[in-house]
Amino acid sequence: MYSHIVIPVDGSDEAAVAARRGLELAATFDATVDVLHVVERNALRLTRGADERERLRERGRDVLADVEAIASELGRPVRTELGEGKPAVQIDEFAAERDADLIVVGRQGATGPRRRLLGGVTEQVLHRSDVPVFVVPGETQATGDAADYTRVLVPTDGSENAEVASRHGATIAREYDAALHVLNVVDLQAEGGLFSAGGLERDFVDRLEARGREAVDRVASDVREASPGLDVETAVVETRSFEGAAAGIREYVADSGIDLVVMGSHGRSNLGRQLLGSVASTVLRTVDVPVLVVKRPP
Repeated sequence: MYSHIVIPVDGSDEAAVAARRGLELAATFDATVDVLHVVERNALRLTRGADERERLRERGRDVLADVEAIASELGRPVRTELGEGKPAVQIDEFAAERDADLIVVGRQGATGPRRRLLGGVTEQVLHRSDVPVFVVPGETQATGDAADYTRVLVPTDGSENAEVASRHGATIAREYDAALHVLNVVDLQAEGGLFSAGGLERDFVDRLEARGREAVDRVASDVREASPGLDVETAVVETRSFEGAAAGIREYVADSGIDLVVMGSHGRSNLGRQLLGSVASTVLRTVDVPVLVVKRPP
C-alpha cells in the first residue's frame, strides 16, 4: 500500500521524530523516501541581499543532512529536495508530483492543560492533500528503538470514509502482526441534543448501539475476509462528553493501550476544499499516539 513516502522537515524536534518514524515505516513497507525542506517565501522576502538568502538555503540543506544521517543509521536510502515557497502548498504539490502514497509529518506538543497544537503547516497539509497523512505527536521519544504498533485502532461510524480508512488500518496491522481494534462511539450528546436533560430512553440508546454494532461487524467481516488470520477486536462504547465521539476514541486509546489510530476525514465540500472532520481534528490534537488520516478519493 505504501511504496513511496514523503517526509517534510523543518528542523524542529517534532519533524526529526516524525522523520525517524517515517523511515521506519519505509523499512517495513520497503518504500522509497523523499525528504523535503521548504524555505518559506516570506522568510526569503525579509532577507537583505543574496548572502542572507543563501544562509536560509544552507540551513535547509543542513536540515536535510540531519535526516540523511538518521536514514543512514537505519540503513534506508533517501532522496532530498530543497524547495521554496509556501510550505503546505509545496508539500502537497511535491507529494502529488512524486505520486506519493503517504506523507509523514510531526505535530507540535502541549500548549496548556490537555491542549495540543497540530502546527500551522501540518494542519494545512491535512486540509489540502488527498494523500494519506501520518501525524506523529511531538511527545513521542526519538529513541533508537523502532516504533512497535501492536494495537491499531480504526474508529468507524459506518460511513464509506471510515471503511476506506479501515483498509489502511488492516494493512498496517498485518505488516506489524498487530491486533486491529474496530470501534464505534455512540455520541449521546449529539444524538439527544442539548435539551435532553432527562436523558435518553434506553430503547433508543439500544438502537444506537445496535447500529454501531452493525458498523463494526461490517468492517470486521471485510477485514477478516481480506486478511484471514488477522486478530480483529470490536467494541461499541458510549460517551456523554461534549467533545463527542473524539472523547470516546481518546478514552479507548488510553484504556486499551492503542499504539496507532487510523481514521477517515471528510472529503471535498461543494466548494472543492478539503475539510477535516471535527472528530478527526479533535483526535489529532488530543491523543498521544500517531494518527493516520485517510480521505476518501474525490
